[in-house]
Amino acid sequence: MIRFGTLGAARITPDALIRPCDHEAEAIVSVVAARSRSRAEKFARKHKIVDVVDTYDQVINHPCVDAVYIPLPITQHHEWAIKALRAGKHVLCEKSFAANAREAREMAQVATETNLVLMDAFHYRYHPIFLRAREIYASGQLGEISSVHAAFHVPIDDENDIRMNYATGGGVTMDIGCYPLSWVRHIIDAEPLTITAEAITGPANVDVYLTTHMQFPGDISVTTSGDMRPSAEFSAIIEVTGDQGSMRVNNPIVPHLGNNIELTLSGETEKERFTKRPTYSFQLNAFLDAVNAPIDAPTHLPTGPADAVQQMSVIDRVYQAAGLPIRGLKHVSS
Repeated sequence: MIRFGTLGAARITPDALIRPCDHEAEAIVSVVAARSRSRAEKFARKHKIVDVVDTYDQVINHPCVDAVYIPLPITQHHEWAIKALRAGKHVLCEKSFAANAREAREMAQVATETNLVLMDAFHYRYHPIFLRAREIYASGQLGEISSVHAAFHVPIDDENDIRMNYATGGGVTMDIGCYPLSWVRHIIDAEPLTITAEAITGPANVDVYLTTHMQFPGDISVTTSGDMRPSAEFSAIIEVTGDQGSMRVNNPIVPHLGNNIELTLSGETEKERFTKRPTYSFQLNAFLDAVNAPIDAPTHLPTGPADAVQQMSVIDRVYQAAGLPIRGLKHVSS
């Protein structure tokens, strides 16, 4: 049994951790702290969490906690992931993993030093729809790949939403647009050689819409977009074009609400549908497998610390290309 402590009562926590644990005999959320005791107690009652403590430090040092879940504002991930690892706890950290690549490298180094699991919570990566998309891409049946496009758009009309605050790591690329960037990196299994980007901002330095154009090895042209403007219409797609065919992955982000892969070869299109078991449940299984793996035979996590560093490096480059400041620079140690 792996016992989780969660830092805060974030909106994502029930979907991302509590419900998957409810359906997993080997995991439970046992401890919570939040910004206030009353908030934590209300959250604990609703979700049947046994122990409420007053501070995040009490969570990470709790004797009944084996792993810590971090859904805090992005600029707090670095601090609390390192504290949790130093306290001997495995860590499941929400994306974006850190405010910037330098923070991510420091987190990865502590994970190496402590020999503990540190996982970037890109839950999509463990679902069968994405695994199948990677399989199709790698099979060669699409021929020579010329282009990949990925987009994730979600309207946000609350000007007080934390994603609208630069100081806490806000921006569409940190919360929504990071998914298309991760999708294309993992589909192609490579890093971009060049990046150009254009952004529309809302609050100062906060991108509410951002597009990229990237060149990947093999002369593959890649575009991505993230959109959280109130006018945005929901979209979550990956499109791959080769000289022998094309693939469109529909809804890799929340496939439990409906999904398919459209594969077009020789002018004929076939649709393949996948389980509606939530991505978060597959992510939890992967995390538990890594925690329970023998020390001399660790489980490779596709979204482990090394990948998180690469992901944040790309995000830093995207912001620089768009003429926007990298997030959280004042939080980076010298």
